[in-house]
Amino acid sequence: MDIKGKTVCVIGGWGLVGSAVCRKLMERKPKRLIVTSLTKEEALEAVENLRKEYPYAGKDFFIPWWGNIFTRAEFKDLSREEILNDEQKRQCFISDILNELDNATLKKTAIYQLLTKYKPDIVIDCVNSATAIAYQNIFQSSLDVLREIKAAKASKNNKLIETVEKLLCTLYVPQLVRHVQVMYRSMTEAGTKIYVKIGTSGTGGMGLNIPYTHSEEKPSRVLLAKSSVAGAHTLLLFLMGRTPDAPITKEIKPTAAIAWKKIAYGDIKRRGKPIELFDCPPDKAYKLNGKLKIRIPDFVKSTGKNLKSVFIDTGENGIFSKNEFEAISMPGQMEYVTPEEIADVAVYEILGGNTGHDIINALDHATLEPTFRAGVMLESALKKMENLEKTFGVDSVAFEMLGPPRLSKLLFEAYLLKLGFNDMITVAKTNPEKLSKKLTEIITKNQNLRAQIISIGIPILMPDGKKLIRGNEIKIPPFRGENEFQIDQNKINLWAHDGWVDLRISNMKLWKSRFLKIFKEIEKIPKGDTSSRFLRTPEYWKNFRDIEPGKIVGWIFTVEELGERMKA
Repeated sequence: MDIKGKTVCVIGGWGLVGSAVCRKLMERKPKRLIVTSLTKEEALEAVENLRKEYPYAGKDFFIPWWGNIFTRAEFKDLSREEILNDEQKRQCFISDILNELDNATLKKTAIYQLLTKYKPDIVIDCVNSATAIAYQNIFQSSLDVLREIKAAKASKNNKLIETVEKLLCTLYVPQLVRHVQVMYRSMTEAGTKIYVKIGTSGTGGMGLNIPYTHSEEKPSRVLLAKSSVAGAHTLLLFLMGRTPDAPITKEIKPTAAIAWKKIAYGDIKRRGKPIELFDCPPDKAYKLNGKLKIRIPDFVKSTGKNLKSVFIDTGENGIFSKNEFEAISMPGQMEYVTPEEIADVAVYEILGGNTGHDIINALDHATLEPTFRAGVMLESALKKMENLEKTFGVDSVAFEMLGPPRLSKLLFEAYLLKLGFNDMITVAKTNPEKLSKKLTEIITKNQNLRAQIISIGIPILMPDGKKLIRGNEIKIPPFRGENEFQIDQNKINLWAHDGWVDLRISNMKLWKSRFLKIFKEIEKIPKGDTSSRFLRTPEYWKNFRDIEPGKIVGWIFTVEELGERMKA
């Protein structure tokens, strides 16, 4: 289909992929561009940026629209909490997703009013629908219901009714089905000719052994629910594509991390707010006896500073440290694909080209895998972050946004070894007692580093295994409605493995064994072999004269935890 002279609606146009799609579309001279996002600020910012980049386009060429596309129009600017915590609004929401879709219900929806108002010829949907639906966490809602039922048995409790209603609002399939129904009927009535969905695999292209699970079990139920919703969405779009009066339907499914929007130094923000730094001096360490509380208000005091570092902004997926980005993008891990490549594929499919990446036509072979371009650009991205580290005198280690806390724990442990011993050879030659003592000395003296670690929710287990340097909240064990846990040695070992920086001698032995395993890997490479057979060569490890936390942790996830992706 020729894009020239056509009205195009880019849903999620403020995001990383959506922005790239908008710029790519401009090469084809559409009639006008409707750019949507969740918030007013995002939509206006997206349009303002486009107007600056394309001043010749005209005053009314770019049209901003904002709101939640999964709700009725009157709720589109409300948060999920505002809807669910209001009894009347909650009842409306349940009715909207569970009752039959009649014309009255259809015309109340935000997406219907958007599409029928502007009647776009082409719709490109860049919203991560699976995440928006699945990360409402039906599992936690179900546990809340069970907890309230138990309480209701002991005493009359009207809270049970509200909790059950919230569970109904969290059901994945009814919300997804209703969303696709509304999209289909709205586009049909609006006369839309082509619908392109930028979908998701849910795991960045990795399998059930994916190491990144947002503090939950591996693989987590919520993450698998996200993939389930993503798969269900694809099959619903497959049906839409087989419907005579529906628009031509295509789906592009990137199977890698998507990056990047910018590289910079500044405040590290979580959910839009800077991460405040707290400190727990060793003499104020939390004593591990009795019960362990995940959250203790005012246990530690603020340093009055925010966490500042070098970061790479990956759009909707958040911001990562240099080492986090290196760990997930190394070969065998999530790797990455650029938003421009996704935009190229989407626009080429609209034009009638055959990219081989339309999953509606080829469900089994149409994923957009990590790319050569991204691989070439990786070194440049890491070098930019490294230069910024030197400029601002900081080391970009971990922010605990990617998940799991085990990633941050391992990165900081590797970083401490780097600070204390410089290279892998020295660590391998040093006895575990000295390793533990040196790392403890660094933690004791380096207040800034200590504050960074505990302020992102990663506690530090002291060598005696009985004291914990921590912040007001810790990420492991994860909070699932219970704030207290009985402490015993097995649990301490489990928690330390999953997300505590562990200064015990036993953990130092483990780190030594890891480096020795890497040395043995190199020994197996035939002398004089210069072929492409081996990736992790002595040169890859800088001849062991350095410790690169991102590479080390990537190796741990790949080799030790069997978390390597099967397809490139």
